[in-house]
Amino acid sequence: MSRPPKLALPLRDGVAASVLACPPGAWPGLLDYLVERLPGVAPEVWQQRLQQGEVLDEQGQVLPLDAPYRPGSRVYYWRSLAQEPRVPFEARILFQDELLLVADKPHFLPVLPSGRYVRETLLTRLRLATGLAELSPIHRIDRETAGLVVFSLQPATRGAYQALFRERAVAKVYEAVAGLPEPLGLSLPLTRCSRLMERSEAFMQMQEVPGEPNAETQIELLQRHPSLPLARYRLSPSTGQKHQLRAHMNALGLPLLGDRIYPQLLPPEPADAPDYRQPLQLLAQSLSFQDPISGQQRRFESALQLMAF
Repeated sequence: MSRPPKLALPLRDGVAASVLACPPGAWPGLLDYLVERLPGVAPEVWQQRLQQGEVLDEQGQVLPLDAPYRPGSRVYYWRSLAQEPRVPFEARILFQDELLLVADKPHFLPVLPSGRYVRETLLTRLRLATGLAELSPIHRIDRETAGLVVFSLQPATRGAYQALFRERAVAKVYEAVAGLPEPLGLSLPLTRCSRLMERSEAFMQMQEVPGEPNAETQIELLQRHPSLPLARYRLSPSTGQKHQLRAHMNALGLPLLGDRIYPQLLPPEPADAPDYRQPLQLLAQSLSFQDPISGQQRRFESALQLMAF
């Protein structure tokens, strides 16, 4: 017998319900399973959620604190954090129709809930502002990067837009600030084409390795700073590897200003006191593509700017 479809539950403070499948196992109660399956949430927090009716079964009914464990079932809950740092910058909606929403994301705001961020994410803020529970990003940019993020409004057409990014049918342009090319003997514009892989000793970092290229970036010089040894660059990736722009610029000897990962992986900032004074100087500046549903040519440009020259 097939499982019933997943429940369409309402948002809570902009946060969509999460679902857990209950595999075969001998947990005496649901609470025991939740504590073991999601150890990042303290046992007393799970107890409180159950007591407050915040965990539901497949029919949307509240599960009590002493609910037995039922293999093969699903349970629903809403993620929350007791102490989540407020990101003191706001996103802006640049465009919205019946298919797409395009937002300008500030530095430091994650796109999706993860780790220590749930409500302080672009997705949650936009769902809360618009009431659109089906809103979902078609692509992502790093938390440290500012600029354009495109969201789908309709599950039925989402795959067609995701395919554009997967098939490299989206023209993406970024701006960045880094050191000057002259001391390194670099002649611009140039195209950096290499193979990027995660470093085994530092999984947060990507590095160039021998082998068939999987990453390509066109790099152009836009402007030199009048008094500092810095320059503004246009970066146009034709592929979408993790940290591609940051890793390519670092490999050229031009790590981006404000980068806490390249060339040296710095310790994580304290959750309760992040430093917002030196944002990564990387901006997703423009996106253009032919709409797979309407056939029209779409182009979006960020209204944000990096440091002034």
